[in-house]
Amino acid sequence: MENGQTYGFEALLIATGAEPVRLKIEGATDSQLHYLRTFADARAIVSKAASAKRVAVVGASFIGLEVAASLRTLGIAVDVIAPDNQPLERVMGPEVGLMIRGLHEAHGVVFHLGETVRKIDGTRLTLTGGAALEADFVVLGVGVRPSLTLAERAGLAIDRGIVVNEYLETSAPGVFAAGDVARWPDPHSGEQIRVEHWVVAEQQGQVAAKNILGYRERFDAVPFFWSQHYDVAINYVGHAERWDAVKIDGNLEARDCAVSYKRGGRTLAVATISRDLQSLQTEAAMEAGKS
Repeated sequence: MENGQTYGFEALLIATGAEPVRLKIEGATDSQLHYLRTFADARAIVSKAASAKRVAVVGASFIGLEVAASLRTLGIAVDVIAPDNQPLERVMGPEVGLMIRGLHEAHGVVFHLGETVRKIDGTRLTLTGGAALEADFVVLGVGVRPSLTLAERAGLAIDRGIVVNEYLETSAPGVFAAGDVARWPDPHSGEQIRVEHWVVAEQQGQVAAKNILGYRERFDAVPFFWSQHYDVAINYVGHAERWDAVKIDGNLEARDCAVSYKRGGRTLAVATISRDLQSLQTEAAMEAGKS
């Protein structure tokens, strides 16, 4: 409904995406805090970086660390502030996190882990532990949350995203969801998962379109993403929100390895560095149900 008007439909696709988690920091102004979600966000950061000498990145996520790497490449001093014990620990475990931390530190990034920003006064940041540092501006990379307002108003089933079946159909017949908002039954892990990546969103949109036309095609693609840090690329295939074992094949410190995340003896996801062929082989095995 808009301006009192109602619209009928035979099928509907909800693809409202996700929004950055926004932090309220005492003393901070909107001009000091930057997020990276849109092209306009990227342009704003590039513009501010042109005259910046020191930048603080809050959050040791993929986005936060990729921003840190880009800024260091420009010769800008970077402090990364995060509550984690190691960067990326929640997603990739402490072993990979420690390696990534070492990589960034070798390029001059300074980490302040186990902390966050308590307040900002001009260019001065005070951390929760009491330490202070200077920054010309701040980039916040503390994650995103799915945009669920429309789905909640419609009374759809919600579980940290819009719950859909294997055909990407929601709890309401004829209403589909795709992209960052959709939580679907992953046949490879046996769990309901939600993945924030543009390739997954694109694949889901194609499957949802077919099903809107009556094809009844299951969405069973293996999710994947990649992350670039200086000259090191991490390729990740599958999805593991939790695991009980990590197997490292190769040399993590030499950045030539495959890291498998397992639960109950089954491989849920594999991260590779300098092993593109193995990454593709893993994806093919998961698609064939042989992982």
